[in-house]
Amino acid sequence: MLNVNVYVTLKKEILDAQGLVIKKAIKQIGYENVREVRFGKFIRLEIDDTGKTMDEIKKEIDYLSDKLLANPNIENYKYEIVGD
Repeated sequence: MLNVNVYVTLKKEILDAQGLVIKKAIKQIGYENVREVRFGKFIRLEIDDTGKTMDEIKKEIDYLSDKLLANPNIENYKYEIVGD
């Protein structure tokens, strides 16, 4: 069994409205040193790796991330396989 952490964030050129609201709130409570806030999603997958190579598993994760977990028009994704 493998655990996979998938991180989905807006592309840099896309306005991050949630990030701006969070940044404003941070400043309102007195933290002026925060320069940028980008909001994103975290998804954890548990994958049964029985009978599959690591290349096959990575292809599956890329497919799921590109087709379902992230919107490739406005979002980027990255993942890490953290093992069992």
